[in-house]
Amino acid sequence: MSVLTAESVGTAVSIDDVTKVFGRGQHTLTAIDGLSITVRQGEFVSILGASGCGKSTLLSLVAGLDEPTAGTVSVNGHRVSMMFQEAALFPWLTVGGNIEVPMKVRGVAKSERRRRVEELLDLVRLGGFARKRPHELSGGMRQRVALARALAQDTDVLLMDEPFGALDAMTRDILHDELERIWRERGLSVLFVTHNVREAVRLGDRVVLLSSRPGRVMEEFAVTGRRPRRIDSAEIAEQAAVITDRLRAEVSRHAF
Repeated sequence: MSVLTAESVGTAVSIDDVTKVFGRGQHTLTAIDGLSITVRQGEFVSILGASGCGKSTLLSLVAGLDEPTAGTVSVNGHRVSMMFQEAALFPWLTVGGNIEVPMKVRGVAKSERRRRVEELLDLVRLGGFARKRPHELSGGMRQRVALARALAQDTDVLLMDEPFGALDAMTRDILHDELERIWRERGLSVLFVTHNVREAVRLGDRVVLLSSRPGRVMEEFAVTGRRPRRIDSAEIAEQAAVITDRLRAEVSRHAF
């Protein structure tokens, strides 16, 4: 397996000494404090941490949906898109219509939009579903459409906020394989937030563990298993157990 270095492949996302504070006066809440993470081009980084540690806030800052109170966030000229736990498809639009939305915003011609829709549906293995409505699809299929819509933005950096959290185990496992395939084919840089330690290890080149609120980088783990990986493999289980113990100790430290 080749080793990625910042010098050889460049940097996709730079998060440098970032702090995010909500509210004012006595009602302030520090969600993130002095947090620094670098995502290299083509790297898949999983983010883990207890509920409320600022994982989703971090993605919002990278997406440009919010601004840090201090520090800097840079995507270094890359195009960024975001996926959420819910597919959030427009129910009155067809599958194709949902995927076209970001292209319409960018002023892409109708003929080109239709071509791209077919291409993206083939990519997420939903060829022939362009005329279906969201209510006709399973949860896993809706998430595939959401992924296609994110990719319709010609994204280089994909932010994923627990995109498979609401799915059953088998569907989630299948989508892990699909996501890894698309990540490789498209050369994406991915920042993936999850509560599932095995999922983080299964998918990531690296797992970043955040402290309880305020979120700080507590520890990073390079994932050593060769791809393709199985979530139920002994190697994944062993590394996930180490991270779980570290996470449990952090959660326990703040529970009393």
